[in-house]
Amino acid sequence: MALFKFLTDCKANKAQSPRRRSVPYIAALALVLLTTIFFIYKLCTNRYETYVCNTKECRDTASEVVKKMNVYVDPCNNFYEFACGTYNDKEIIPEDKTSINRFNVIEDKLLEQLKDIISAEPSENAPKHFRLPNLYYKACINTTWIETLGSTSITNIAKSMGGWPLLEGDKWNENNNFKWQELVKKFRAQGFDFEYIIDFSVEADLRNSSKRVMSLDQADLAVSREYLVKGENETLVSAYYDYMVDIAVLFGAKKDEAKEQLRQSLQFEIDLATISWPKEKFRNSSVMFNPFTLQQLSAAYPYVDWVDYLNALLPKGLSVQENDIINVNVPPFFEKLGKLLAKTPNRVIANYLMWRIHAFSIRYLSEDFHNRREKYRMTIDGHQKQEERWKECINIVNKDFDISVGSLYVRKHFDQDSKANVLEMVNNVRKVFYFILHEVNWMDDKTRHEAKKKLNNMEAHIGYPDELLDDKELVKYYDNLKINPDNFFESRLAINMFETDIVFNLLRLPVNKTDWIFHSRASEVNAFYSTMENSILIPAGIMQDFFFSAQRPNYMNYGTIGSVIGHEITHGFDDEGRQFDGDGDMRDWWQPDTAKAYLKKAQCIIEQYGNFTDRLTGLKLNGINTQGENIADNGGVKEAYRAYQSWVGDHEPEPRLPGLGYTPQQMFWISFAQNGCAKDRLKERRETITTDVHSPAEFRVLGPLRNSKDFAKDFQCPEGSPMNPVHKCEVW
Repeated sequence: MALFKFLTDCKANKAQSPRRRSVPYIAALALVLLTTIFFIYKLCTNRYETYVCNTKECRDTASEVVKKMNVYVDPCNNFYEFACGTYNDKEIIPEDKTSINRFNVIEDKLLEQLKDIISAEPSENAPKHFRLPNLYYKACINTTWIETLGSTSITNIAKSMGGWPLLEGDKWNENNNFKWQELVKKFRAQGFDFEYIIDFSVEADLRNSSKRVMSLDQADLAVSREYLVKGENETLVSAYYDYMVDIAVLFGAKKDEAKEQLRQSLQFEIDLATISWPKEKFRNSSVMFNPFTLQQLSAAYPYVDWVDYLNALLPKGLSVQENDIINVNVPPFFEKLGKLLAKTPNRVIANYLMWRIHAFSIRYLSEDFHNRREKYRMTIDGHQKQEERWKECINIVNKDFDISVGSLYVRKHFDQDSKANVLEMVNNVRKVFYFILHEVNWMDDKTRHEAKKKLNNMEAHIGYPDELLDDKELVKYYDNLKINPDNFFESRLAINMFETDIVFNLLRLPVNKTDWIFHSRASEVNAFYSTMENSILIPAGIMQDFFFSAQRPNYMNYGTIGSVIGHEITHGFDDEGRQFDGDGDMRDWWQPDTAKAYLKKAQCIIEQYGNFTDRLTGLKLNGINTQGENIADNGGVKEAYRAYQSWVGDHEPEPRLPGLGYTPQQMFWISFAQNGCAKDRLKERRETITTDVHSPAEFRVLGPLRNSKDFAKDFQCPEGSPMNPVHKCEVW
C-alpha cells in the first residue's frame, strides 16, 4: 500500500509542476522508483536465498551430502561423480558385502533393530506368532547343536526317498522303476523346493486376474541360464561344478566318482538351460499365455501323468478337476523336455535332483558345509568374509517369518506419522503422472482414457496393512505352522511347506487383490509394483534415514523416496506393465499408432542404455533386459521433481541446508543422485550386468539426468554438454 500511495502522490505532483521542470523531475522519480522496486525485490528473494535450516537434522543431512560429493567435478560433465565422487573414492566395501550403497546401509540398521526384537525372550503369555521367530532364531544361532546334528537329517530324508545314487553306489538300481516325477512328489511332501525340472505355481490368470489358475514353467536352475548355456568351461559354471563335487565328498562320496557322475548331472542342467527361454523373451507377456485343458496337456506332453503329478503338488484337500485350465508359460520348453528326459539315463536325472535338495540344505547344516558354500559364493560375487552368524540368522528369520517380524518391527520402530506423509507424496506423484498422461502429444484420446483409468485404479500399500497389528489375524495365519526348535533344518522344511500350502490353497478361492497377507513385508528395505494387482507397495522398512525423514526439507524426500514412488508408479506403464490394464488383466488397450509411438520411444531407451559401457568391467549394458527399470527410473524422477515443484507452489519455499550453496531444486537432483551412490566389487558388477534387470547405479543416475530438461535448466548445463545432450530419450 505504501508503494501504491507513493506512486499516486507522484502523479498528483506531476500534474501541478511547471512543464520546464518535468523532465529532470521524472528522471529523478524513475531512479527512486527503480531503486525502491529493486530493494523490495531483493528483500523478498533474499528472504529465501539466505533462509537456512539450522536444525540438527538439517546439519546432519548437509554433512552427509557434502561427504559424498566431489565439488571439483563439473556437474554438467558428470553429475554422478559430482554427487558421489568422494563416496566412491573413499568408501570401503565391508569384507562381508559385495557392495556398499544406501540400501545395505539401512539394511544394516534394520538388522540391528530386528536383532533386538527377535533375540529378546518373549514373555510366557506371548502369542505363538511372536514366539516362533525367537525359537527359529535360537535354532539358527545354536551352532553347537547344529554341529552335533551334522548332516543326519538330510541324509536320513534322502535315504527315505531312495537315496542319492552317487552315495548309494551299486545299491541304487536305475532300472528299479525309477521315475523322476515320483521323486519330485516326495520333495514336495517333505517341504523341499521342487521346481528343478518343471516349475509349478498357482497364480492369477493373465487374462482374468480375478481368478487363479495352475501354471507350468521352465526349470528353476541353480546357476543363471546366461552362464550355463556357455558350457562347463565358463568360469562360474566351472566353480559351480567344483562346488558340487566338494559338497558330495563332504556327504561321503569318493572324489573320482563324484567328478564323473556330477559332470553328467551338470550337463543335464546345461541341457535344461539350453532348451529354456532367455529373459528377453519373457518381456512380451502374451507369449506366456497358453491355456491348456488337462486333456490337451496330456496329449501335448504325454511323458508326465499330469493328473497324478498335479494332485501330488497341490495341498491335501485339493485336486485337479476335469475343467481346470493349466497355463503353460513356455510351450517350446515342454516340447523339448520330453526328448531330453527320454535320452538322459535315470541315474543322471536322479543325481541331479538329489544334488539340488542337498544344495538346498547346506545353509542349515554344520560348519564344514557352510564354509564350502561361502567359498563358492565368494567366487560368484567377490565378498571376502562370511557375515557374522547373528546377521545371517536375523536375515533368515526376517525372510521366513516376514509377517510376524514385520508386526513386531512396526510396533516398536516405525514412526506412524511417516505413513500419512508418504501417502501424501504418493498422491502428489500420482497427480503429476496424470498431468503427464494428459500432456503427451503422441497418445490418442482413447488410449489416454485407458491410461488414466489404470492410474486411478492403482492401489498404494504404504508402510504396512492395519491387520499387521491385529493379533487375532496373526494367530489365524500361523495356526497350522509347527517348527522343531531343536532342528534348524527341519524347521526350514516345515516353513517351506507352510508357505507353499498357503499359496496353493488359494487356487479355488476368489482373488482379493488387497489381501493383507501379501502386503505385509514391513521389515524390508525395498519397494514394489504388481502388474496383476496394479498396485505399488512401499514397506515401512524403507521409510527411514536417507529415504525419508519428516524433519528435513522435502526436496530431499522427493529426491529419494519420491523418486522411488514415481519409479514404482511408472512400472505400471513400462514395456511390461503397459500390457496390463487397470484391473490387472493382460489386454491390449493401445491404439495401433500410439503403440507404435510408444515402442519407438522405448527403443530410444534400449539403444541409449545399450551403448553405455561400464568402466569397472568394460561390459556394455543389456538395453533390452533393463528397459523396464530404465523407463521407470526416467519417469520416476521426472514425476517426483514436478510433484515437489507442485508441493512448493502450495507451501512456502523451503530453507537451504547449512553450508551448501545450492537451491532447493538443485538439492532435489543431488538427493536423487546420492540415492545411487554405490561401490561394487568387480564380480558383483559383472553379475549385475549379466543377469540383473537393473542397470548399475551409476547409469541409473546418469541416464535419467541426461534425459531431463528440468535438470539441465536447474544446473544451467549448456546444450551439447555431457549432462545435456541434444538427443534425449523420453517415454513419460
